[in-house]
Amino acid sequence: MSADRVVPEDRDDFVGRVIGTEDATPLEFWVGVAPERFLQLDDVVALQRTPPGRDPVSIYGIVSQVRARHEGARFDSDVFLIEDGVLPAEVAEAAKVLSTRFEPEVFVPPLPGQAVLKAEGHDRDQALFFDRMASRLPAGLSRDGQPVFVDLEFLDGTRGAHVNISGVSGVATKTTYATFLLHSLFTSGVVPAAHNAKALIFNVKGEDLLFLDHANRKLDDTQRDRYAALGLPASAFRSVDFWAPPRRGASSAAPDTGARSEGITSFAWSLEEFCRDGLLPFLFADAGDDRQQYTMVVHNVTAQLERTAVPIGDGAVSIDGESARTFRELIDLIAARVQDELTAPEWAGRAVGIGTVNAFVRRLYGSQRHLEHLIRGDLSDPRRHRISHDAQVTVVDIHNLNDRAKRFVVGVVLQRAFEAKERSGSPDPLTFVVLDELNKYAPRDGTSPIKEILLDVAERGRSLGMILIGAQQTASEVERRVVANSAIRIVGRLDAAEASREEYGFLPPVHRQRATIVKPGTMIVSQPQLPVPLVVEFPFPAWATRPSEAGEGPPRPDGALVTQPDDPFADLDAGDGGLPF
Repeated sequence: MSADRVVPEDRDDFVGRVIGTEDATPLEFWVGVAPERFLQLDDVVALQRTPPGRDPVSIYGIVSQVRARHEGARFDSDVFLIEDGVLPAEVAEAAKVLSTRFEPEVFVPPLPGQAVLKAEGHDRDQALFFDRMASRLPAGLSRDGQPVFVDLEFLDGTRGAHVNISGVSGVATKTTYATFLLHSLFTSGVVPAAHNAKALIFNVKGEDLLFLDHANRKLDDTQRDRYAALGLPASAFRSVDFWAPPRRGASSAAPDTGARSEGITSFAWSLEEFCRDGLLPFLFADAGDDRQQYTMVVHNVTAQLERTAVPIGDGAVSIDGESARTFRELIDLIAARVQDELTAPEWAGRAVGIGTVNAFVRRLYGSQRHLEHLIRGDLSDPRRHRISHDAQVTVVDIHNLNDRAKRFVVGVVLQRAFEAKERSGSPDPLTFVVLDELNKYAPRDGTSPIKEILLDVAERGRSLGMILIGAQQTASEVERRVVANSAIRIVGRLDAAEASREEYGFLPPVHRQRATIVKPGTMIVSQPQLPVPLVVEFPFPAWATRPSEAGEGPPRPDGALVTQPDDPFADLDAGDGGLPF
């Protein structure tokens, strides 16, 4: 860093001087841009001041606003006279800088006239606290093509955990950025034992995430260079398992997918598992009012199923001598017992009114149509359809399911994953859970089994090695504790009304305004180390995000590469992952 004022103005990194016509404070100041130089939003600058009797203080900051105006003009119409040469005036550019760091921490304002330099190399690392990060995870590129990092210790649970991503659906590319972070985690080499880390992704919209193991045929050399600048390979995910629900009405339990048929396993739960593992509450996983009395019936029936259901093969069960091989038969058995005068006190609970019982039965039968293909007793080998986490990335496709069925699947899978982490007693290997539409599963109001699990993950997952990467259109509709426990917060394109909500108080006013106009592929990243959010751009996905992009896939057992034929309906595809940048 050069001295206070003695900086040759012909230096390549010289950009201007602190102006004296605007107040300069330790938090923000204005820089007059030198002739033949320019500053743009997000540029990083540095200067130095020597307070009386103290060592030099290096002041770093980020450009948050840039303006240009005529000096010497009084009226708006003067611009025409100035351009005609009638009035004398000069064009002046100035940039507003938000301070990020003082080294050492002597919080003094810069003085008018002090030279301002473009921060590069070590100065840039100091300005953005990259030099303080023991493990730097590539998070994207700045507007001038320089790598931007997040502190891994605030993601892997060392000092903090969890990521929350907000943005307008289809424009903010929330899911695409979440998968980019996973790609960075698995391939950057900064994560200890990264080959053992796992990811669990719920595919909630379209089939965009069913081609993560296929190279993106639309990736060009420019985008490959961007990956190289970040130190990342431009490659698809190498170890991925795909799970999808079985087709309705199909006895073979074939996976219900359209664009992809190979390499996907159907998932389902046997009636035996449903009863033994107490999964009934997840049929009632929509956020409800604590005053709804039928929840008492739910817990009583769950306990009775755990005690009385006896396995009879192929996942079917017998209750008091009566067998159930379909979900409908199981519902009939439950309904008969909670409505019968003799068995109701034991199954529904004592002093439970008939209206409460009927409310429970109505909701139970209401779940049949949406879940009967997922909960069944006709599978010859139920274990084959149990979602496992053998691969590095496990994708659970639920986009074809009704909202009630989605909540059931998400709740059950998350509960089992969380219980497995609790039993292991060790945070290793790390498990990253990617869940979009978080407002559906952890809404601000009401309670539900899924919401309780997500709160557990948000509040205790850090110590267990279970990290939530949650996304939603509106953070204002998500349970506050889930968002508040996210050390890293990211926003893409926001609706103007949503950007004004208090949940985005971590964004300075200028960043809130920018969030309403950012393009796909641009995110605003806030992390604890930095006092100012960073605007980053991330490369076009190296993995396919729609059928029309799918190139080479993983090798088949015969050694041939799996390829995806051209999709004649490519222009009709839509979703977070398929938008051009």
